[in-house]
Amino acid sequence: MPVADFLCRRGKSFPQAPEIPHANCSRQLLQAVNVAHLYPDDKTFIDKPTSKPPQEVLNDFRNISTNTTYGQVVTFVQEDFTGEGQELEAITLQNFNPDPAFLNNITDPLVRAFAQTVHGFWTQLIRETNSSTLCGNSNRCESSLIPLNHTFVVPGGRFREQYYWDSFWIVEGLLESELYDIANATLQNFMDELDTIGFIPNGGRIYYLNRSQPPVFIKKELAWWDRERSISVRSPFTNETHKVYRYSVTNTAPRPESYLTDYTTANDPNLPALNETQRAALYAELASGAESGWDYSARWFTHGPANATLRDLNVRSTIAVDLNSILYGSHLALEDLYGNSNSTARSRHVAAANALRAGVIDLLWDAEKLAFYDFNLVTNARNQMLTAATFYPFWVGIIPDEVLASQQAAYGAFSSIHLVLNRYNGTYPSTFVDTHLQWDAPNTWPPHQYIALKALQQLPRNVSTGPLPSRPEGQSTFALVPAGQLGLSETELPGQPITDTQNATATGPGADVNLLNGTVAHGGNASAGSEGWTAILGRELANRYYTSTLCSWYATGGSIPNLLPRLSDEELNVTQSTSSLGHMFEKFSNLDIDSAGRGGEYTVQAGFGWSNGVLLWVASAYGDVLTAPECPSLLDSAIATGGGNGGGGGGGGSSNTSAAATLFGLLI
Repeated sequence: MPVADFLCRRGKSFPQAPEIPHANCSRQLLQAVNVAHLYPDDKTFIDKPTSKPPQEVLNDFRNISTNTTYGQVVTFVQEDFTGEGQELEAITLQNFNPDPAFLNNITDPLVRAFAQTVHGFWTQLIRETNSSTLCGNSNRCESSLIPLNHTFVVPGGRFREQYYWDSFWIVEGLLESELYDIANATLQNFMDELDTIGFIPNGGRIYYLNRSQPPVFIKKELAWWDRERSISVRSPFTNETHKVYRYSVTNTAPRPESYLTDYTTANDPNLPALNETQRAALYAELASGAESGWDYSARWFTHGPANATLRDLNVRSTIAVDLNSILYGSHLALEDLYGNSNSTARSRHVAAANALRAGVIDLLWDAEKLAFYDFNLVTNARNQMLTAATFYPFWVGIIPDEVLASQQAAYGAFSSIHLVLNRYNGTYPSTFVDTHLQWDAPNTWPPHQYIALKALQQLPRNVSTGPLPSRPEGQSTFALVPAGQLGLSETELPGQPITDTQNATATGPGADVNLLNGTVAHGGNASAGSEGWTAILGRELANRYYTSTLCSWYATGGSIPNLLPRLSDEELNVTQSTSSLGHMFEKFSNLDIDSAGRGGEYTVQAGFGWSNGVLLWVASAYGDVLTAPECPSLLDSAIATGGGNGGGGGGGGSSNTSAAATLFGLLI
């Protein structure tokens, strides 16, 4: 397959990948098209099948590869490639039940109606492989798609194929929607990939074949993670040696779906020049960050966010809290699965789980700060930055002894949720630093809200049923967070805008702008009876997530007959949504309840698989305490997030335009 090199990089971890002749020419082709920057999103080109046999495409490229002009590249792509995504087709859901049983868990009419609306969104995201357009082995064309045998749900937007860890929360929603056949088909696709590829790749394109994603599917892929991503680490705290895991991709070139972004990062003329070895190491770090799912975050910087760039990524030398927690949970699940049917296998997974738990507690748990932190192999110490990953161990049942022994300590481990709900308008952010990277503040992600809620549910009654602590006189909720846990002073926390030009006060009671009597703004109603502190935080966070999804959808044109009338064109013009019917975004802002997130390599995507799945799970699990959101006026509250209410801000496309022009002139 001569063109395949611009679609997929071979690596030692996946010997199934094809041998690739003409590699240099193919890499030149990929570079030429991306540096020409024909599309705002690099992924557009790499998802286009060729319209000719691969060798003809390469021959056509050779004919323009000397003194190439922008116009020649445009013509070449138009004549030699077809539309992206044509290898997949939308299908009609059979036996779709418009009234699944979980809706009966919801008491408020508007909350119920919105859940039913989101339930219907699955019909827009169902796909299967379009066999009539596949290139196959005919050599008449070539595509980057990994064909799947079964139906699946796509996340939405640019993510037009099946994705690995997205599917966990998609399946949670499918189960609530009683779409059991689609949930099963999703799992069957993953099992097929385990059989044919040996692991589950990041997504359904061959350019993802050098990396995976957080391993939320279990079974035999555990052996792949054990072989390819494990490392022995001697603890500086106990001198014990532990086998733990890291994200670590073998890669020496820009990611094809983000080619120009990576190339610009490695060749930025405003930064010191890198040699070939340094560029290759950077490309490996960028791919490893993508494998983590958190692409990108200051969490991965070697020495923290101060003055750091993506060149400071340290993913491969980070023992990640979330990864090791997920793998621990996988061993527990397999222990239960084997039960008494295979005592040898069961014992093996019990031993592996116990060993990994010991490593997580030793390396990642700080008993004084009452939080889990990534371990940095470069500094041989825990990082100081608190992230949403701190809740992953609790989610899978790793509850430290300090937390089990004391309600005060248990609250301390979750006190940052209390701070967020009192201090900010939205939900829990990935981190508390704003770097303009999409996995940092102010962005909040649906999976993290799910994990925080699940983690709260894991605490035993003896430490979870007491009252929610009150802040000290004259201070904010920040005073309740254990010293040093956030890695920031109170004045270093991101501000919460309250007008176009003013943030809330940074310290003191005035910083808790959302604190109400017995609850928080958009946090539901306080219970008339006894309500333990975990139940309070769970109710408030569930309501806040529901409000964020509904209000951002409403702010972009959503409406529900007889319950939620469509906004006026004047209002929708604020979000540039006069022709929209509402967007379910992939990420949200913790500064607003009607805003998408921002930053990253691409514009904010709508759809959106995991947002829908978490919404439906929240509706089912918390339906009796969810209250109808009161969305703010767009005409009065267009503040803070740079117009992120609409299709999303930040990111990929336009930020590379000037760099692309410069690089295009230098390269071709």
